[in-house]
Amino acid sequence: MTVEIDDKSGFCFGVVRAITKAEESLRNAGEVYCLGDIVHNRVEVSRLESLGLKTVRSEDLPALSGKTALIRAHGEPPATYEQARRHGVRLIDATCPVVAALQLKVKKAYETMKAVGGQVVILGKKGHAEVVGLTGQVGGDAVVIEKLEDLALIDFARPIYLLSQTTQSLELFEAVKAEIYARAADPAAVTVNDTICRQVSNRNPHLKAFSSRYDTVIFVSGKKSSNGKALFAACIAANPRSHNIEDEGELRAEWFAGCRSVGICGATSTPKWLMEKVAAAIRSLTAGGSSGPEPAE
Repeated sequence: MTVEIDDKSGFCFGVVRAITKAEESLRNAGEVYCLGDIVHNRVEVSRLESLGLKTVRSEDLPALSGKTALIRAHGEPPATYEQARRHGVRLIDATCPVVAALQLKVKKAYETMKAVGGQVVILGKKGHAEVVGLTGQVGGDAVVIEKLEDLALIDFARPIYLLSQTTQSLELFEAVKAEIYARAADPAAVTVNDTICRQVSNRNPHLKAFSSRYDTVIFVSGKKSSNGKALFAACIAANPRSHNIEDEGELRAEWFAGCRSVGICGATSTPKWLMEKVAAAIRSLTAGGSSGPEPAE
């Protein structure tokens, strides 16, 4: 049986940058406090915690005077920076450059809409760290929608400026955009800025093609990863014999009965070393799996 790891799966640039900054800081300081899970993957968080990384909330900043805190790739609202300054907390800013650029776009969009009595609309997951950071740029004065049904929250008689969380689905964004144009009292007063990160969104069609080439697919992702949920949906749509696990301990022998090939892939928050560990566990579980060329498309 052939066991293959998707070479395009694993950490995106923003996550690699944040983890690299965390590891460098841990080597220098020995102890670093991260504002929220550095990545939505329990296994990787545990690895970094073993090196001295401690996960805290922004509410804990007053107790960290004189210590070092890391802002993860998702970014933070301006209030976090102000609170850290006020309490003497040294910040390491690992906000993904794509997210940082989007934060600026949200602020500019807000200024534009304020001048014409309009509203900023963000397609994103309510409560998600990136979305909290985005709405924080404008004091929370933005409409956050997760699905088409949430469009009822928009005042279609006013101008609208639509943006998106970087990891949202392109298909959903296009559907939301079309519906806003259809419902707007004045479509000419609608501005749309597609701010979805292509390094993430391009994985969707790739994973559909990847998953279709194997008898069984194992998708490795943290339970809290919204990106993982979206990408796994792409896998299972292409191959019903796709299984979502957090680590190798969740593998089940019956998944591989009669299999000649297994494909392993993961979310942008899934470390490559974990997928390799899962591959080794599958080979051991099936006693005879080998590494070889990918099956032909």
